[in-house]
Amino acid sequence: MSRIFTVSVASVYPHYVTKAERKGRTEAEVREVFEWLTGFDDAELSRHLAEGTTFEDFFAAADLNPRVDQITGSVCGVKVQEVEDPLMRQIRYLDKLVDELAKGRPMEKVLRS
Repeated sequence: MSRIFTVSVASVYPHYVTKAERKGRTEAEVREVFEWLTGFDDAELSRHLAEGTTFEDFFAAADLNPRVDQITGSVCGVKVQEVEDPLMRQIRYLDKLVDELAKGRPMEKVLRS
């Protein structure tokens, strides 16, 4: 099992926000990405962050967006669609979406609309 599975989402979340804000995006846009991917509303996402939910439990409670199969490309040199472990693939989906947001992709494209 990867160590990231037992890390709290709240401990990594500020890094996602910082990455996006450095490129002129907002925390609200990061939250929108999280909510699109997981199906959580703002209150649920806030609760998971406040409670220190691990990535494992976070994604176990999530209702993944049916369009996740449209998330392709590489994160850290690894193609997200080729990640074997389902939980690691879900974490990589999140990484990929935040990367795209930070790289200035329009929100409609990030959210596969």
